Amino acid sequence: MAERAPLFHDLADGPEGGEAFWLTASDGVRIRVGLWPHEGAKGTVFILPGRTECVEKYGRGAADFAARGFASLAIDWRGQGLADRLLKDRRIGHVEDFKDYQKDLDAVIELAEEKAMPKPWFLIGHSMGGAIGVRALIEGKPFKAAGFSAPMWGIGLSAWQKLLVRFVSPVLNTLGLQNMRAPGTRPESYMVWHGFPDNLLTSDRDMFDYMTRQVVEHPDLSLGGPSSRWVTQAIAENDWAFEQTLPEVPGLCFLGLDEKIVNTAAVRDFAARWPSCELVEVPGGRHEIPMENPAIRELFYDRLAALFSGQSA
Repeated sequence: MAERAPLFHDLADGPEGGEAFWLTASDGVRIRVGLWPHEGAKGTVFILPGRTECVEKYGRGAADFAARGFASLAIDWRGQGLADRLLKDRRIGHVEDFKDYQKDLDAVIELAEEKAMPKPWFLIGHSMGGAIGVRALIEGKPFKAAGFSAPMWGIGLSAWQKLLVRFVSPVLNTLGLQNMRAPGTRPESYMVWHGFPDNLLTSDRDMFDYMTRQVVEHPDLSLGGPSSRWVTQAIAENDWAFEQTLPEVPGLCFLGLDEKIVNTAAVRDFAARWPSCELVEVPGGRHEIPMENPAIRELFYDRLAALFSGQSA
């Protein structure tokens, strides 16, 4: 049986009855998952968060899905939230191999089976979670449909910056410096050091404050910039995915027209070669489509609920 874990209900604003559990991945790393059951649910939405994010950040999203008839769950990936941090400096986001995130997802799927989370199952991948979600679908994990929000199908580096990373990476590995925070990034959470004005995440002040309050009141949830190894692993994961045959899983990909974090050209290219995944471009949307203003959030959750409901019939 999975061991109970803390879930900060006052910060999550999720549906009643939410609970969290510690899980151990196949390689011994401890992660956390938050479950929001829903009586008579039409299915369960697996929310795959982005880098730096935590379970609580998707409490309001879980409430939006519950209002549309779905149960949901969210994951603290290894290296973030309350999951095991992988480096001595816990403020650095890190992964040894991008495929390791699939071990986390496998543990969550096992728990969902144990808890009889209603089927069919669907996934939503935000930012980094979009890259994790694509591999999950390619590998045939049991999801009937998928949604993506500003998916990290290309990281926001120019071609020359990627070349520089590829050139520098072997040097850093030789010198034992690959686990240092990537140049140009900060140790603090983005919301804390940047503040609301001109932020790249959301145009909605209330949602920005919601996300900020979580990492301020519970600093253990916060995360700063990634390690150099995380960056090189992310690039390699994107390169791998672009070479694969994409599955015939119905999908929606939401991309804000004010997106400035992920590589928008890469997202459009990837979506264009995926016939079963529709690209939905959102005027005024920044990076956090699920945390945008009420009109954008309604579009996001309504379109996804319609897609998922069509697979539940």
